[in-house]
Amino acid sequence: MDFTELIDLASERLGGAVVVANDDFFAPKENLLKPSAPVFIEGKYTDRGKWMDGWETRRRRTPGFDWCIVRLGLPGIIHGIVVDTSFFRGNYPEHCSLDGSTFSGVPTEAELMSDDVQWIPLLPQMPLSGDSQNPFPIQYAERVTHLRFRIFPDGGVARLRVYGEVIPDWEQLKRAGGQIDLAAAENGALVLSSSDMFFGHRHNLIMPGRAADMSDGWETKRRRGPGHDWTIIKLARSGQIHRIEVDTSHFKGNFPESCSLEACNVEDATIEALTDPSALWTTLLPRTKLQAHTRHFFDQELLDTGVASHLRFSIFPDGGVSRLRVYGTLVD
Repeated sequence: MDFTELIDLASERLGGAVVVANDDFFAPKENLLKPSAPVFIEGKYTDRGKWMDGWETRRRRTPGFDWCIVRLGLPGIIHGIVVDTSFFRGNYPEHCSLDGSTFSGVPTEAELMSDDVQWIPLLPQMPLSGDSQNPFPIQYAERVTHLRFRIFPDGGVARLRVYGEVIPDWEQLKRAGGQIDLAAAENGALVLSSSDMFFGHRHNLIMPGRAADMSDGWETKRRRGPGHDWTIIKLARSGQIHRIEVDTSHFKGNFPESCSLEACNVEDATIEALTDPSALWTTLLPRTKLQAHTRHFFDQELLDTGVASHLRFSIFPDGGVSRLRVYGTLVD
């Protein structure tokens, strides 16, 4: 799988934050993790210079480099990053590098800047192109909670995307007991594939919180032929499913007429195997009518499918769904 198909672990919408930066004279460090694409506004200036949608440091007149420290919104294993220098043409950094570290709890700014921190090199100093998406694969198979991002010698970066596999604190979740959302991105679930996501990305289905508007859900184009749309979700862990929520909030003239859910329990299944017509899916929720702008809860309607590792969520014939919640108990 292309690493950009994974969850952006550093995204502001997931709780990511640039905790500290040595300099952000021209444009604030907080812009670096915005979920939206960067924009350029011709003729817009501040009292410090040209307004830029990114993180931009002043021109360096001494040896060295600029840096910032990022707290990931969701800790995990990083598979790749994209350093987006959109609209930075004569003021982008020549190179960048990335280090990672793992902390328990929430370290303070002083603790993150301490010389005692063990920073692990994730990406050596690499050249950047201006006004470009600069992708870099990462080969480090350990859980990371914080990053140190360096730019050489100075300049501006619009966005930093950090794609990876969410690794939650499972011992903490087990101690909490009870049911958890097996389909939540914050617990390590992933939407592997979908038939279509023309208007809204499939990952929106499993994001934290309620959707802000229609753009914050999964929405397909209008279907003009036979068939229906679907998405396949890898659950955070195998579990016994007890309750489902299908949330169509904000979808009023474009909600699906109905939906269904099927489950299977397979280990390390490929997308090809899961989408093969011969794949063994068992009905969890039979095709059920939906309503506009509504949170639908299902428990007694669910059929016993035993332990599940993956779900196939089908909507008929097309449309948009804000969130899908799958509450269940873990099975070791």
